[in-house]
Amino acid sequence: MGIHHDAELARAALCVAIAIRGGAVAGVLFHTDQGGEYTGNLFVHACRSAGITQSMGRTGSALDNAVSESFNSTLEFELLSRHHFVTREQARRAVAAFIDEYNTDRRHSTNGMLSPVDYEHACATQHATQQGTQRHHGRSAA
Repeated sequence: MGIHHDAELARAALCVAIAIRGGAVAGVLFHTDQGGEYTGNLFVHACRSAGITQSMGRTGSALDNAVSESFNSTLEFELLSRHHFVTREQARRAVAAFIDEYNTDRRHSTNGMLSPVDYEHACATQHATQQGTQRHHGRSAA
């Protein structure tokens, strides 16, 4: 959490996410709004260097970011509005713990009632199975 919401903070957050995932992010789709922190050269270069494809919603359309907006609303309602943090570090740790719980334990209707982590693993397993089947039948995998 930075003092300013800018391209450097967005890039730093992206780098942390890449590190947490062990660096294996090539092919990931990163969806954001069209804020300057995401459209500037610093962030665009960080995405390209990692093999991440950027996707952006239409200007003024909250519907393009509905899942992200829902998460932000949940974070605000369930954590930030109910706690007073004395320091930025306390807030950072609480938000990090909330995100970890949200991604590993909370089931979501948009993910077939799986947590985001379980949904990602299920998709990866399905993709690997499909590629194995295509190779077995002599077709090239896409």
